[in-house]
Amino acid sequence: MNDQQNKTATKSLKISSRFFYVVNTVTKVFLTAALVPAILVFMLSVYRYAFTSGYNYGLEIGVRETENYYLGEIQEINNKAVTTYEIVEGKPPAPVPTRNPSLIINVSWGGPELWEEVNQKRVEYGVGTLDQRDELCTIASLRLNELLELGRLDGHEGFGNLQENRPDLEWIFEKYGTIAEFLVAGAETATEAVDLWDNTLGHKKLLTGGEYVWGCTYAQNGFGVAIAAF
Repeated sequence: MNDQQNKTATKSLKISSRFFYVVNTVTKVFLTAALVPAILVFMLSVYRYAFTSGYNYGLEIGVRETENYYLGEIQEINNKAVTTYEIVEGKPPAPVPTRNPSLIINVSWGGPELWEEVNQKRVEYGVGTLDQRDELCTIASLRLNELLELGRLDGHEGFGNLQENRPDLEWIFEKYGTIAEFLVAGAETATEAVDLWDNTLGHKKLLTGGEYVWGCTYAQNGFGVAIAAF
């Protein structure tokens, strides 16, 4: 009787152990199956966060660098100015709008270099060189001194008022049918000064205008004044 009970108890214990083993195994499988997607979701979230953060950071750096680049370009453009002003006998003055004026800079080129570059460019355009006239050099010299005192371009105010302020120079304006003033500032070389004129509408006329026969240029500290007449 006791042996039979022992056998029964042993059998029940084995069954119970197998049951718990199966339950434990099933539980592990279930937990593993549940944890794998959770882990994948977590890893995906971490990856997405890292990718988004890196992308946004890179985008911010790129935008900042792009803005700084174009702001630098704009500043450089604003530091170079060109403008022209024409006085035609019997007609009101016709100024051409100017960009922001530049400050005085230290450069090695002056009037002679500018004169050479202007005439060289005119030859390239097939209109011939300008002949220098002393009275036009007088105007160019006066205007350059005015601009250097201001440290900026004046919108041709000094040129437009020259006849009124300097009646002793009236005869010069009476001598020529048209006298035009071309200004440049901020150019580091005479070549750059001519390029600025060459690449702006209205000022290019100094270089391509075959009607202009006489002229003179004065320059100093990045400022250039060209007076042309016919």
